[in-house]
Amino acid sequence: MSKSHALWALLIMGAITFGLRGLPFVAARWLQSHPLIERMGRFLPLAIMMLLLMHAMRGGSQGHGGLPWPELAAVALTMGLQWRLKHPLLSLLAGTALYVWWINP
Repeated sequence: MSKSHALWALLIMGAITFGLRGLPFVAARWLQSHPLIERMGRFLPLAIMMLLLMHAMRGGSQGHGGLPWPELAAVALTMGLQWRLKHPLLSLLAGTALYVWWINP
């Protein structure tokens, strides 16, 4: 590949990258008022957290070779504390502590 081709490829890749990163700022006014974007803003964070949780539970249970009881207990404790106390840091720390205690005899 010649130097001019490499330079053109880099310039085109840079322009596409810059355009993709700048597009949300240019289209912000339209995105804020669109009903689909509003719905996704309410639904998507919870869906992503649930997918991450399921993936972590599956991987954790495969790591210790048993059923996912430690993972389920830790999630239940975390959810219960968060629902009752509304303190995310305390809920996460308690759930993590229960999980670590359970898998390390």
